[in-house]
Amino acid sequence: MVSSLSQLSFFFFFLFTTLCNSQPYLQLPLLHIHPSPTPTQALSSDTLRLSLLHSHRRRRSAASPVVSGASTGSGQYFVHLRLGSPPQPLLLVADTGSDLVWLRCSACKSCSRRLPGSAFLARHSSTFSPFHCYDSACSLVPGPDPNPCNHTRLHSPCRYSYSYSDGSTTAGFFSREATTLNTSSGAPAKLSDLAFGCGFDVSGPSLTGPNFGGAQGVMGLGRGPISFASQLGRRFGNTFSYCLLDYTLSPPPTSYLRIGVPKSDVVSKLSYTRLLLNPLSPTFYYIGIKSVSVNGVKLPVRSSVWALDKNGDGGTVIDSGTTLTFLPEQAYRLILTAFKRSLKQVASPAVPTPGFDLCVNVSGLGRARLPRLSFALVGGSVFAPPPRNYFIETMDRVECLAIQPVDSGSGFSVIGNLMQQGFLFEFDKDRSRLGFSRHGCALQ
Repeated sequence: MVSSLSQLSFFFFFLFTTLCNSQPYLQLPLLHIHPSPTPTQALSSDTLRLSLLHSHRRRRSAASPVVSGASTGSGQYFVHLRLGSPPQPLLLVADTGSDLVWLRCSACKSCSRRLPGSAFLARHSSTFSPFHCYDSACSLVPGPDPNPCNHTRLHSPCRYSYSYSDGSTTAGFFSREATTLNTSSGAPAKLSDLAFGCGFDVSGPSLTGPNFGGAQGVMGLGRGPISFASQLGRRFGNTFSYCLLDYTLSPPPTSYLRIGVPKSDVVSKLSYTRLLLNPLSPTFYYIGIKSVSVNGVKLPVRSSVWALDKNGDGGTVIDSGTTLTFLPEQAYRLILTAFKRSLKQVASPAVPTPGFDLCVNVSGLGRARLPRLSFALVGGSVFAPPPRNYFIETMDRVECLAIQPVDSGSGFSVIGNLMQQGFLFEFDKDRSRLGFSRHGCALQ
């Protein structure tokens, strides 16, 4: 009898502990555009994206949030979001390089000419509500100039306006709305006050062209208070993670974005490095690189090359919307020289694809014989991606180095999504750290 009571007590203790440790989290599939851009197209789009982000950082004021570069990236991943009451399904670009969540909106009533999912139909939702222009939340978004605001009117909405380097714009009302999301427990979670930009005026090639992939807006995942990750982090935990799997495989595996921390063995297998804050660009996720090695040999790159200086220049950003990786000119040249030396005895050179400095014919050459690249990070962790993460096939049996140089004196370096593939990345905003594991995706 005593034994039975002990077993029963243990059962209830185990059940209670399991329930307490089973913190729900959100899991959203990440979709990649099809067909994927060619490497040359990716390079062109990435260069434009970096130019936009660098130039905006240089002219940024403390009162002006970072403008999204999502419209100009070639490496977008997309997320489905259900917004409104009743829920309307919409497709958004997932972007760690911006804060604002915004959607193409329509004020139509009958909407017979609107295709389902082509825009958020604000008048068809019973829970849609613009912020008032004097609401404190309105100060978090850039407004038009001039910005009309009637203090005495009950319905004087908060107006926002985002501009892009090619003249594309999204403008409308900064609003709040209910959103319905699936949690790990299987039960839907309804949030009543997701803040987002309802874009009634969306125009220009960046937001309507092929690079936008038919999306209706952008899901900003940056560090700012209005990003999707920050807003949902208040309920599910101030951490989000993703696994970007190889989208060139057929059929392509599913990548995931998660808000919150799943209770699993993955956490114990992560390596960590500190997330650095750039006061001039508080949206971006900066990490510190201490050194770079090729085939285990540390290259003679000055530490100042990797540094984030007092003017906000330099440093390295983890970015989901850029395909290729961009490193400081000095480090890039040393990597290029070391790679050429390593490949000289094992692979024949190929005619370079325009825009790429190193291309090799890989006929009969396994990827195991390609040079190995690794980065020593602040805190002692080492990020060592496999060659498939920094060599990209530009034509049959020809692969090129998917790294580009950037002037460290005029902008930051970027670890693009190709370099991130196959790794779990966990952005822990409370502890200001980035966790990563090459085996994390398989464990989830």
